[in-house]
Amino acid sequence: MDDPEVLPMMNQLEDRPTLMDSHPITRALAPVPTSGHIFDVTRRLGTVDMDEHQYLRVDGIARHLQDAGVDHLIHCDALESHPHWICRRTVIDVLRPVTWPSQLRIRRWCSGISPRWCTMRVRIDSDTGGLIETEGFWIHMNKDTMAPSRVADEFFDLMCTTTDDHRLRWRQWLDTPLPATPGTRFPLRRTDTDHFQHITNTAYWHAVHEFTADTPELTRSPHRFVLEYNKPIRYGEPLDIHTARTNDAITLWFAVDGDTRAIAQLRPATF
Repeated sequence: MDDPEVLPMMNQLEDRPTLMDSHPITRALAPVPTSGHIFDVTRRLGTVDMDEHQYLRVDGIARHLQDAGVDHLIHCDALESHPHWICRRTVIDVLRPVTWPSQLRIRRWCSGISPRWCTMRVRIDSDTGGLIETEGFWIHMNKDTMAPSRVADEFFDLMCTTTDDHRLRWRQWLDTPLPATPGTRFPLRRTDTDHFQHITNTAYWHAVHEFTADTPELTRSPHRFVLEYNKPIRYGEPLDIHTARTNDAITLWFAVDGDTRAIAQLRPATF
């Protein structure tokens, strides 16, 4: 479920807001549905995912989301028929930090769908009182044509049981141009690559953690991470991280030779 390509056609499907719309980056995620298909599992928090304060790191959260996605497909008997997905955006709301040691309850369900893509919500609760809410925008891919592919009718119908939004459209949240200030080189490792020879979803979050870990004023209270993947990054490419800080947010650009491949932002969760 890593990101082989992000397609320019998605930008053509962007749902432009009206003047009365509030920006979705400031809205709370949809609550847990009272009925329908919800994948529900329990996992132990491992020490490999905790930071120096024994909190679950954001890249550790991303790993749990990745594993839960694969396990959910297996649970639905859909892994063989729907093996290839790319992630266009991930939202992570750390409302109460998860501390080690903990047992995690992870629930995953669909919050919006169209025939070729969907948003999947994941809620992580810990037995120590932690709460993390997330949502990913996932595109179902045909590996041979590298184009969005329709999901099977039975899969579509199952995902529809937890959402009334059956005409999901893409809307870019982070589109600020790359700043002119110099970036910081961020080395890539072979262990960061997938079978498409692209950097895995989780590896982006290593950089997000590295460049936001020293902003306690933004993370000591509920906060939101957003990461949008625009184009893949390949192992061996010279990746620079550019940052810009305002009073209430820090934004990161992942750029290769001045070409923005992804944008991330950390901001307070004010909803």
